[in-house]
Amino acid sequence: MKENKIFRKGFVFKTYESPYKSPFDTLFEIFKELITHTSGDFNEAISWLRELDMEYKLTTPEYTIEDFIEDLKKKGYLREEIDPDGDGSSLAITAKTERAIRQQALDQIFGKIKRSGQGNHKSKSPGIGDEHTGDFRGYQFGDALDKVSMTESLKNAQINHGISDFTLSEDDLVVEETIHKSQMSTVLMIDISHSMILYGEDRITPAKKVAMALAELITTRYPKDTLDIIVFGNDAWRIEIKDLPYLKVGPYHTNTVAGLQLAMDLLRRKRNTNKQIFMITDGKPSCLRLPDGQYYKNSMGLDTHIINKCYMMAQQARRLHIPITTFMIAKDSYLMQFVREFTYANQGKAFYTGLKGLGEMIFEDYETNRKKRIRG
Repeated sequence: MKENKIFRKGFVFKTYESPYKSPFDTLFEIFKELITHTSGDFNEAISWLRELDMEYKLTTPEYTIEDFIEDLKKKGYLREEIDPDGDGSSLAITAKTERAIRQQALDQIFGKIKRSGQGNHKSKSPGIGDEHTGDFRGYQFGDALDKVSMTESLKNAQINHGISDFTLSEDDLVVEETIHKSQMSTVLMIDISHSMILYGEDRITPAKKVAMALAELITTRYPKDTLDIIVFGNDAWRIEIKDLPYLKVGPYHTNTVAGLQLAMDLLRRKRNTNKQIFMITDGKPSCLRLPDGQYYKNSMGLDTHIINKCYMMAQQARRLHIPITTFMIAKDSYLMQFVREFTYANQGKAFYTGLKGLGEMIFEDYETNRKKRIRG
């Protein structure tokens, strides 16, 4: 007599257990955040880490903050710098740490985009290109043979003709749709005027994180694209990617015109057809540099002389086919009206946003813009 077996199917619920992290990895995640907030000041970051340790018991007698610092040295994340005055030495982060901070920023922003489920934006006109869409269509005369999907084509042949008398005809062939992947030259402008830390809100750190993440994305995923980073206060100047962790706000007004002038000068030298400017700002334009080198400043409301210069720069960029996307970290009605008129003059885009979601907006807009083919 056969024994009857009962098979049960269902779900087994267990208490969630987070993946194991070594004591070093746990502290390193926090340290990277702190070193970004302190603009690369190692001593201040470690001081904050000690305070967090006292409150949240991050370390144990077996692995202390001192052990963590020694591991940072051994793993190449810290270097000793000799004081030029001969007063000993101090510790500073290395290029390896700078890269780790950029990678963490990229993971944080890309992780949010993936969780949102929005996916990548695709251009309206698929066609001959080199970026796969995952969509298929029937083979057409002139399609390159390397674009033919053999797996899908063989599947069609089996369905259409059967397995016993296998035949592969032209009608069975399918190709995968692709999008033209153009090269993009981007200038990212970051406002470092004093208002970026006013009103008890740290606005410069999220801006730095976005810049670091965008730099990491472009250098790793789109190495043929270019990214230049500009900061603007009373004046504007270009900074290197490696300088981003150390970026600080200064006692500056906001010379938007100087930033746009420098951005367009950089883009004029690029050979890419696709060019764009991303501008992160929270304040109104309040400063101009006059021909004699003097500064004209006015922080009271919107100065007509200054904003008219901004509109002129927006129109000039439009004539050069350089769209400007403004990410406005302020929602004052009169500032939003200025940005609307500025955007109209350039025929660009504007996002009125707080700090939350800034990175996702910039990443998605970058992905969208670089897939557009601008015909010169």
